[in-house]
Amino acid sequence: MTLIAGWRGALADLSPANFGLVMATGIVALAASMMGFAWIARALFALNVLQYAVLALLYLLRALLHPRRFFGDMTDHAVGPGYFTVVAATGVLASQYLVQQHDWQAGLALGVLTLVLWAAFTYSMFLGFIVKRRKPTLVRGISGSWLLAVVATQSVAVVCALLAPELAPHWRPALNFLALTLWLWAGVLYLWLMGLIFYRLMFLRLAPDELIPSYWINMGALAISTLAGALLIHEAPQAPWLSTLLPFVKGYTLLYWATGTWWIPVLLLLGVWRHGVRRYPLRYEPLYWGLVFPLGMYAACTWQMDRALGIGLLDGVARTFLAAGLLAWTLAFAGLLRRAARTLVQPGR
Repeated sequence: MTLIAGWRGALADLSPANFGLVMATGIVALAASMMGFAWIARALFALNVLQYAVLALLYLLRALLHPRRFFGDMTDHAVGPGYFTVVAATGVLASQYLVQQHDWQAGLALGVLTLVLWAAFTYSMFLGFIVKRRKPTLVRGISGSWLLAVVATQSVAVVCALLAPELAPHWRPALNFLALTLWLWAGVLYLWLMGLIFYRLMFLRLAPDELIPSYWINMGALAISTLAGALLIHEAPQAPWLSTLLPFVKGYTLLYWATGTWWIPVLLLLGVWRHGVRRYPLRYEPLYWGLVFPLGMYAACTWQMDRALGIGLLDGVARTFLAAGLLAWTLAFAGLLRRAARTLVQPGR
């Protein structure tokens, strides 16, 4: 009975951001596939399918056994945005099926699910935040996790752009149009949220325990925006109406990449300040997948943008960040296994 009670307690405390594991594993696999590391990509794909299935089961059990906690978290400003990892993870897995497995049927099914989850979480959560009577201060309520809403939106855009060449010709313009509109909307959403986050970072006190790893999504949201833009550029020759917007799409794609690149030294130095200067302990938590994902996404988007724009200068940058993403993924996965082992031995902790 103690064991069962311990597991029920652990399930109740399951973080909404755990699907970040699938996001991170999937994008590192996709980046490895792009750069010719097929065996790494295949191994991570197989692992990711298993991870997605296990997490889906755990989330379903949490919704059934702890509905108040499950749905209550959706309107919690601090943890609610973590649910957008479910959307982004589903989109990343759909992209893996399309790019790595060339399985358009599985990719289509997961793509539709991504769109449905995006609509469900976006409108229910944002409405919940708007009408909520008691709201936290900006210090407690805003963090880099909020930018997962941008990542989730762009994940739908990426899947639409990848699906467009795979389906019947009459569906291609509609998918490209949906990808473009979501790409544009996500850019506006980034500006809204980043304004609040930038104000919070610059003008309000930031303690080491508040500098959570998800602030790396500051860069990761721009990286996936760059990837979506690069895929739209690739699609332009097949969509005359999109070709007329090509200079605009190219300019904004490069803008997203350049701004995301600016964030990287800032985030690295903040990490040094947090763990080196202020001695904040470095230990595993689910939000660290919010650090791994941006590294893998930056590698993938740099690789694709370099080809879409014909720059021909960024192969080394993409490969360097793939190596960084693989290292970060390995360390985070080791931390996850260590945490899981402790939970098995002492489930109540």
